[in-house]
Parts: sequence; C-alpha cells; structure tokens
Amino acid sequence: MANYDFDIGVIGGGAAGLTVTAGAAQLGAKTLLIEKEKELGGDCLHFGCVPSKTLIKTASVYHLMRSGKAFGLPQVDVPLVDYKDVVKRIRTVIRTIQEHDSEERFCKLGAKVEFGSPAFIDEHAVQLNGSTYSAKTWVIATGSSPGIPQIEGLEQTSFITNREIFSLDKLPKSMIILGAGPIAAEMAQTFNRLGTEVFVVQRSGQILTKEDKDMADTVMDVLHSEGVVFYLNASVICTNDNGSEKEVVIKQGDGKETRIKAERILIAMGREPNLKGLGLEGIGVAFDKKGIDVDSRMKTSQKHIYAAGDVTGAYQFTHAAGYEGGIVLSNAIFHLPRKADYNFLPWCTYTDPELASIGMNEKAAKAAGIDYSVWIEEFKDNDRSLAEGEKVGRIKMILGKNEKPIGVQILGPHAGELINEWVAILAGKVKLSTLASAVHPYPTLGEINKRVAGTYFSPKIFSNKVQKGLKFFFHLKGRACE
Repeated sequence: MANYDFDIGVIGGGAAGLTVTAGAAQLGAKTLLIEKEKELGGDCLHFGCVPSKTLIKTASVYHLMRSGKAFGLPQVDVPLVDYKDVVKRIRTVIRTIQEHDSEERFCKLGAKVEFGSPAFIDEHAVQLNGSTYSAKTWVIATGSSPGIPQIEGLEQTSFITNREIFSLDKLPKSMIILGAGPIAAEMAQTFNRLGTEVFVVQRSGQILTKEDKDMADTVMDVLHSEGVVFYLNASVICTNDNGSEKEVVIKQGDGKETRIKAERILIAMGREPNLKGLGLEGIGVAFDKKGIDVDSRMKTSQKHIYAAGDVTGAYQFTHAAGYEGGIVLSNAIFHLPRKADYNFLPWCTYTDPELASIGMNEKAAKAAGIDYSVWIEEFKDNDRSLAEGEKVGRIKMILGKNEKPIGVQILGPHAGELINEWVAILAGKVKLSTLASAVHPYPTLGEINKRVAGTYFSPKIFSNKVQKGLKFFFHLKGRACE
C-alpha cells in the first residue's frame, strides 16, 4: 500500500474546499488545503456574495432615505455617496467573516494550509512552491472566474469585473454593464440607486434568462422605473477606450447601430472554471471549457480525485458548493455512497424585489415535456406587503403529476427568506394540505406561502358538489345575500 503524505488534499479555499477541509480534519483525516490567493474564503467572500450583498444593503438604505415621501414622511435632500466610505464598510464585513475562514482556525481543526498555485505531477501528487505533496485522495475546488468575451477592441479597453467593482476608489458617474444575469441585474440596480447612470446590454430578449419571462420582465420593469436603461437583443460590435470615457458600439435586432458611452464598463457575461496550470491533462482527469466532468458522487474520471463547486460548471452557487463538499465527504471519508440531488436546489437573485426559485419553473417544465398547472398569489393582496409599501411581485407554484409541487418561484420582498419554507416542504415531502392548514402569524409576508396552497384547495372545498352534500346531510339553507 502506497504511503502518501496526506489522507486527503484539497485544492481551493472557497465554499466547497473549506467544507471538505473542515469535515475531513475533524473526522481525523490528515488533511492538506492549498489556496492560490493570499487568504481563504474564495470568490464568494472576497469578490462575490458577501461584498455584493453588503453593497446591495447600502444602496437599499440610501434608496429608502430618498423615498420618505412614499411613507408619509418629509422629503429630504440626501448628500451624494462617497464610495470610499461604502468600500470601508464592505471591507469591515469581509474581515469579520474572514476570521471564521482563517488559516489559524483550520490549523486548530487539524488541517495544514499552504498558499500558492499547485500543479499535478502524477495522479497522487502536486508540485507547490518547489515542494511535492502527495495524498491518497484529492479534491479540486478551484472555483471560477469572470468569463471575458471575445469583442473587438476589448483588449485595448479598460474594464472591470466582480473582482474590482467592490474596491473602486470612487463612484462611477456612468456604467455600461455587458450581460444581464444575476450579477449584472443586482449591480445595475445597486449602482443606479447609489447615483450611477447605468446601461445594460443583453444579447437575448430577456434578462435573467434562466427564469420565467414574466418574472424576469417584472424585475426589469422595476429597474427601468428606477432609471436603468436596457438594450435587449443587442450584439456588441466593438469597444473603444477614450481615456476617461469608454464606448460600446452595439447592433440591435433592427440592425441599427448605437454608441453607448460611460465612465466604466462592467463585464458580467458568465463564468469560466479555474483549471489553468493544474496539469489535469497529464493525469487523465476529463474536463472541457465548461468545467471538470464529475459523476453524481462528485468523482472525476480518476476515481480518487473529486471535484466540487463552480469548477464543475454545474450549479454556480455558494450553497451548492457547500452541499457538494458534503457529498465528497460522505464518499471520500465515510465511504458511504451518496449521490448529489439537485431537484430542489434553491437560488435567489437579490434585486429589489428579490427573485427566488426552487425546483422547476415553467420554462424548465416545458423543456422537460411535463404537464403542469400554475397557481399564483400576488403580493398586492398580502396585508404585510401593503403595510410595507411593497406592491410588486407574486408567488408562482408549479404543480406536476398527481398535482404535487415540482417548483416554486417567489418574486417579492424577502423572497430569499420566504423560499426557505418551500425548501423544507419539498425536501421533506410535506403534503400541500399540511401547508394549507398550518397557522402562520399575521400579518407576515410568509402568509403568501399558505395562501397559494389554499388557492389550490379552495375550488375543491367550496365546490357546488360539496355545498349540495352539506345541504342534503345538514339541511343548510344556502346563501343569505344574492
């Protein structure tokens, strides 16, 4: 039996890598963690989820400060934003969370942490900073980076991505965002609320293309009403750098060319896996431009090498990466065969209103050829929503075979929190009737979950057939008002 330096080696200190490292070390496995950046935490902590949600909250408060009149308060003149102060707050939040993701903490758990860019020299060993480290089992969790499109002139035009946007030295007067996915939508609204003139360029005719069009269009309408300018069905011809001003030339569906000028260009057109320099070609690990190929147990084509998180190119969410890290632990450490199941994986886009989803939406159900029905409740009919001045949004429940829920989308205030009830319902296989009969506190936004379930049962309970039966058996007299 080969004698390796470590039981398990983990490459990547983001959500997936840290999950595996913490679990393996605490279970008694001799664990090595390698991170290429100077600190642990991954893209989510330093350039993604944490700074973006911190910035979104700041912009939300600033927007609220300027919206006093809508709540019966005096309208006040709010000073302009000093982005340096905003950046300070972002860095403070990151530092606080960083303490939990520190080298010291993982050392206390029993894991050895090394920094640098490793490369496989054989199926069980990597070269790092002039030294060789071997492990019986390896986990590749190197994450992803912003995808940079091939656009004429872009190499000569300065632009930013999510790695730079949270550390700018000042608030841009104007910004062109290429792409209209979750990151683009969130940043478009956020910077517009802070005072930046924002233009969004999207290749297709819909923003948030994975979502149902009716939900995505409502988000776009809200952003547009706040001042964001959208160019849909637009292809980018070229970019130009004119010093303090950048230019993007686009062509829309009618063939007309439009020149958009702004101080900054933000690239938000998808992600690509971090695979460069790992040496996977030489050890027989299969991958393509989308990411590393894995089976349902997160194993690569080399059965002792696993991959998890963004690097697989599948579900690029921090919570998905953490979940996949747990799958790796079950298989690699406990040796209990466990497969990943994404049927009820939730996600949320943190615009205002938020758009949260779990399971299938209409677009996915149609693509799968599933017969389904749709049940909707509007937030304008929710008392708490009205009290808080929130009138936009709805919950959409998708019922499939045997009229069981196969997915739920919520567009509205705190949708990311409201979807959690459906996580428990769908993952726990709770009956819809249980939700419909459950008592929710009044007035709460969460009542909308109970109400949409009740909407499904109401026609059955209050049908003419039921009325006739009750009248026959209990001699009910019927309507009191015609």
